[in-house]
Amino acid sequence: MSGPGESDDRELRPVDFIQLQQYIDYCSLKVKDVLKEFNADGRLAKYRHGECIDEEGFRLFLKTYLEVEDFPTVLCKRLFRSFQNSESAKSDENREVFLKDVSCYFSLLEDGQPRDKLEFAFRLYDRDGNGVLDSSEVDRIIAQMMHAADYLGWDVSELRPVLKDMMTAIDADSSGTVSLQEWVEGGMNNVPLLVLLGLKMTQRDGQHLWRMKHFNKPVYCNVCQNMLLGLRKQGLCCTCCKYTVHGRCANKNPAPCTRTYVKSKKETGIAAHDWVSGNCDSGKCDRCQKKIKSLHGLTGKRCVWCHTMRHDECATQEPFECDCGPFRDHILPPWAIYPVIKERTNCIKNGCSFASDDSDHNTTPDGQVLQINPIPDTHPLLVFVNPKSGGKQGERILRKFQYLLNPRQVYNLSNGGPGPGLCFFRDLPDYRILVCGGDGTVGWILDAIDKANLPVRPPVAVLPLGTGNDLARCLRWGGGYDGMDLGRILKDIESSSVVPMDRWSIQVTLEDSKERGDPVPYEIINNYFSIGVDASIAHRFHTMREKHPQKFNSRMKNKLWYFEFATSETISASCKKLKECLTIECCGTQLDLSNLSLEGIAVLNIPSMHGGSNLWGEAKKSDRAEQDLPEVIVDPEVLKVSPQDMSDKRVELVGLEGAIEMGQIYTGLKSAVRLAKTSQITIRTKKPLPMQIDGEPWMQPPCTIHITHKNQASMLMGPQVKSGFFNLK
Repeated sequence: MSGPGESDDRELRPVDFIQLQQYIDYCSLKVKDVLKEFNADGRLAKYRHGECIDEEGFRLFLKTYLEVEDFPTVLCKRLFRSFQNSESAKSDENREVFLKDVSCYFSLLEDGQPRDKLEFAFRLYDRDGNGVLDSSEVDRIIAQMMHAADYLGWDVSELRPVLKDMMTAIDADSSGTVSLQEWVEGGMNNVPLLVLLGLKMTQRDGQHLWRMKHFNKPVYCNVCQNMLLGLRKQGLCCTCCKYTVHGRCANKNPAPCTRTYVKSKKETGIAAHDWVSGNCDSGKCDRCQKKIKSLHGLTGKRCVWCHTMRHDECATQEPFECDCGPFRDHILPPWAIYPVIKERTNCIKNGCSFASDDSDHNTTPDGQVLQINPIPDTHPLLVFVNPKSGGKQGERILRKFQYLLNPRQVYNLSNGGPGPGLCFFRDLPDYRILVCGGDGTVGWILDAIDKANLPVRPPVAVLPLGTGNDLARCLRWGGGYDGMDLGRILKDIESSSVVPMDRWSIQVTLEDSKERGDPVPYEIINNYFSIGVDASIAHRFHTMREKHPQKFNSRMKNKLWYFEFATSETISASCKKLKECLTIECCGTQLDLSNLSLEGIAVLNIPSMHGGSNLWGEAKKSDRAEQDLPEVIVDPEVLKVSPQDMSDKRVELVGLEGAIEMGQIYTGLKSAVRLAKTSQITIRTKKPLPMQIDGEPWMQPPCTIHITHKNQASMLMGPQVKSGFFNLK
């Protein structure tokens, strides 16, 4: 009998699953790529013994697949033993596991299309390549599916009978074997299995966008009307309409999801509630104002668009017309979208080219293009979400907006970028854009708006999901999303104001064209550009994050790493005597840096840098009347009374004295050295130096840098914070 310590070592704990997910999230390789290394001519072939690999081979599989040097030894051992615990594993004395089992398991967890995953798993176990699996081989695939489901937090007792029913249906002739076609068709018709395999949203109207969910209060199935039971993720819930079912009931022809568009232009403007039954416990009826009480079953109805709740009998009474509720100003309800037959090439001609098949987001199954006829006196919101920003926050926000708004106005930037969304909205006269991501994501969207040649440039709001979020701070959207109710954010957007923001072109020309350095990350500056001490810290951070991405999976961890690199930069002082390495001209006026001891310089477009540092500082009050700004200001006395303005077509140039001084600036104890306020800058460097644009660092060989005004973007400024204490936070 095993001792307590050995028993624990053989079982994966919840914290192990979380740790493994952090590694997989940043994995760029596919399992099939790693398998090639175990072939006879691969570099890991010696670790393969027939169909199995030993513990060292398993460790190298993880090291190669997850692209990490220091995968935790204890977690590696527990993972290895978890495969030994599977029914298909060899005895513990042999210390080996089946390579196919390991490959199948990880292939189920990686990104990809469900059909591809089903085919990969089938071919993995089809030893002789005859296109047929026997029941024992299929059982091994299902065992790994159960293993993956357990890892993802599913209640596997709910999934097991679903997969068993699927196998019974596939092997209809009771032959004991399954062909590739039977296997794929059976899997593609099994909803819980498709969700497990990572089903992506399709363009078919009426199809639910399922996800497995844990419910912390009694919830009833919309199909069988029985309660969902279990301690983990008990059932499937549609992201768009909240229709909820048992896993086994998802295959029993549930009611379709809410429509997202009407069938013809004649039906536009006809507003009607779209009710979903049940799970309104403790809510108040919008019709009679009485509480909706639970009767141990489906009670009440909820409207998908206005989110009001009514008793079953009240839902059949007036008013029948849906007003889209508190978010009317933002929503594109289905009666505002209709299909038309026309060529999609118009969008491509206008610069809204489709980067992937996600263009289907704007088309019907029969190829018609969807058109928008907005509700009068509204400002439809186009939402772009970067699901990779803010850890798992991006994915959660994507799902929430798909419920609060029409899914057709919410775009996942991982699927085709911003092109399809901008093309869909391009002819609307009055709409807004919300970007959910970091400053880099905002810059991406602003570039896309430039290239799309839109008839009207829509104003852009920001939901900050990055690390620094400097632009979001300046626009009063906060320094980072803290889980605030998205409904409140939508209300803030409704009461926001439009402000112009300067954007700057940066041109970098090498002194020696044969010398090769890192690529310059951007051609446009939205926030800031810097050379020296702060860019050196950012470059160290960036290099470490590229090497060990799993260590940088939260905003707090990122800030701690920044602090560590800033401390080491203080000791090394790698950018000392910067004035000897560069010259600066502002509109033809050369700056005199001889009396200054600087380790960095920064060109500022907005009053926030490095997650809230105001390098320019507050301007002193001036007795001078408002007048037109000159092209360049270098007089220290005039600079003291020159406020920063992101729309004055001028940038501010400051000097940084070192890493310690940067810490003092961040805490508000001092400001950077004001050097100039100008409309053009030319910088010439004499040796390789670290540089950064909007938080993206690189090492740059000797070069000449020209910075000039490009254009202005329309941004949305959040409403004034009532307390007035953290206006930039």
